[in-house]
Amino acid sequence: MHEQAGLGLPHAGLLAAINYSGYLCGALLASVINDVVIKDRLYRFGMVIAVASTVMMGLTDNFTIWSISRFIAGLSSAAGLMFGSGLILNWLIRHNHHSELGIHFSGVGLGIAVCSAAAIVMTPSMSWNEQWFVFSGIGLLLLIPALVWLPSPDRSIITKSGKSMLDCPPSHAFLRLFMAAYFCAGFGYVVTATFIVAIVNSIPGLEGKGNLVFLVIGLAAGPSCIVWDFIARRIGGLNALVIAAAIQIIGILLPIIGGGLIGALAGALLFGGTCMGIVSLVLSMAGRYYPTRPAKMMGKMTIAYGVAQIIGPAITAQIAAIFGNYSAGLYIAAGVMALGSFLFFLLRRGRLRKRNIKYAKLMWATGGSISYGARKAISNSSAGTGREK
Repeated sequence: MHEQAGLGLPHAGLLAAINYSGYLCGALLASVINDVVIKDRLYRFGMVIAVASTVMMGLTDNFTIWSISRFIAGLSSAAGLMFGSGLILNWLIRHNHHSELGIHFSGVGLGIAVCSAAAIVMTPSMSWNEQWFVFSGIGLLLLIPALVWLPSPDRSIITKSGKSMLDCPPSHAFLRLFMAAYFCAGFGYVVTATFIVAIVNSIPGLEGKGNLVFLVIGLAAGPSCIVWDFIARRIGGLNALVIAAAIQIIGILLPIIGGGLIGALAGALLFGGTCMGIVSLVLSMAGRYYPTRPAKMMGKMTIAYGVAQIIGPAITAQIAAIFGNYSAGLYIAAGVMALGSFLFFLLRRGRLRKRNIKYAKLMWATGGSISYGARKAISNSSAGTGREK
């Protein structure tokens, strides 16, 4: 689109910001709707609209229509991610499965990989708008299982084993800090994800390798979500988030400091291996606080992420237009991501401190004798679900 349709860097950043503003509006909607049946209907409607908005992109070179299309695409993407994730997590909890979304979010990485591979194949022989139509066809094929395979919603608050699903909201202080950390993660993610192809193509000697790097990001992102679920089971969700955020900082910087194609591909592996894992871990944790309506806190968290996704591309595009490259934007993204890793660490420290205080109080009350059951209850209550310590 840059070469054939005259799409400049500032306008590309603006389109990305418009897309993410639609996503933010969808997250706001998800945070206020509680009825699971309404969520199911909006999810299905949103998936159809997502394909239609993709078709719109290839029908014209009018920037205003592109902007409308990207806003609608963002809105419908939020329907798919927020409502779809909430419905799936509700079903998992209801049927006594692990309340994890790694397998679900691996679809994002698969989508990136498929689109990247398709772009590599199509670019030499097809125009920019023809490629949009092919992407629309791929989306239409995927629409069928996305609609047919999702189970029907259930308003009951009783699991299949007969237990009640009870919401256990976190404290306001925890929620604010959690949202701030996720904002940083959104900023760090969106700058690289939006501009990585242009970044790599602008590096001397790597012209035309951007789609390959994006393909590697997708291939790494798919299985990584499942891997991070297993890691979180062993060391806790917050510990996993601290580590994933630190690794992602390296992945963001490697394309510009690593040197050559090897550095770019290594950065893609690290970035792809953490970006969707962070999203999966955060939204799984958020959903577990509200098992009867998981999308409620998921929506709140995504508002923070969505704001970062609006700000990030707009700032980076302007910086690139001034300096003629994306290096400064990537350094800023890495710095913001470092702040996010530190905030996740503070959340983890806060959880440990809360648990230690409970231990101390119970030790005082019992004269130093605490049963295993009591220790386990303290650990679980201080960690939310036992996996967020």
